[in-house]
Amino acid sequence: MVNSSTCNETDLKPYYAITYTLILIPGLIGNTLALWVFYGYMKETKRAVIFMINLAIADLAQLLSLPLRIFYYLTGTWELGGGLCMLCFYLKYVNMYASIYFLVCISVRRYLFLMHPFKFSDCKRVCDVYVSVAGWVLVCLGCLPFPLLRLQKDAKNTCFVDLPVKELDLSISIAMMTMGELVGFVTPLLIILYCSWKTVLSLRERNAASHDLGEKKKALKMILTCALVFLICFAPYHISFPLDFFVKTNKIKNRCVQKVISMFHAVALCLASLNSCVDPVIYYFTTDEFRRRLSRQDLQDSIKLHGLSYGRKDSRDVLREDTVVS
Repeated sequence: MVNSSTCNETDLKPYYAITYTLILIPGLIGNTLALWVFYGYMKETKRAVIFMINLAIADLAQLLSLPLRIFYYLTGTWELGGGLCMLCFYLKYVNMYASIYFLVCISVRRYLFLMHPFKFSDCKRVCDVYVSVAGWVLVCLGCLPFPLLRLQKDAKNTCFVDLPVKELDLSISIAMMTMGELVGFVTPLLIILYCSWKTVLSLRERNAASHDLGEKKKALKMILTCALVFLICFAPYHISFPLDFFVKTNKIKNRCVQKVISMFHAVALCLASLNSCVDPVIYYFTTDEFRRRLSRQDLQDSIKLHGLSYGRKDSRDVLREDTVVS
């Protein structure tokens, strides 16, 4: 017979606070630096830079909400109002699914430009902008059920993992979980795996030039890295999320099973947040342009480039003011 005391609920708040603190500073520095580099050299390359900028923005949106999460997990109480609680809660899921969306876009873009260079070489950057805007709309709408299924009114001074979940019929719950898993994780993962498989097959072609082989290896490196991020950061969460939902809605009643699922879900949530810290590392190790521009000489050139752009803007403002005065 299992001792019931071993199945009591474990306080995971200190674990969340420590993990989010470790993610916060490196994530802020890495993604801010990434935005700065991509913005300064946006006109030089067509290699999915718009998608990388959006990925960095998605990461920063979640990272900026982490201090409030850390404060709550350290103090155990929320005094900042239900609206801000729900916004921070919502941003985490927007970040996760926006990251999934833009990782898929990066993989597909690299694959298409590699396998069909003539067909997609004329695709203007505005196409990427339209795809990005559509992605943000879809992600923001698709993530609305996460805050809507939480009961803020019945949970005073609580937030995040402590928010109770609305009771739903089992059939509705299963349908929602299945739809979310298929659209939010399984389909994107299959797309990335398909791009990886087709790129690997192209490397085996004997008539490929050495330059093409080099480009294909770079593309494969990027696509496989995206797949690895999926498996490390997002797969555990999408395994634990349905189980945790059934625990919170009391569909799973065994105390020991509930404890195991809750602990696994806590680890999965932290791994999903780790994505915000991992993305800048992906840029550095899989993108030659990014790595080159962070070298000492290119970094100095980039600083000068930004300085010149601001200098020209100030000069235009001064000339405009002089014209108005005269």
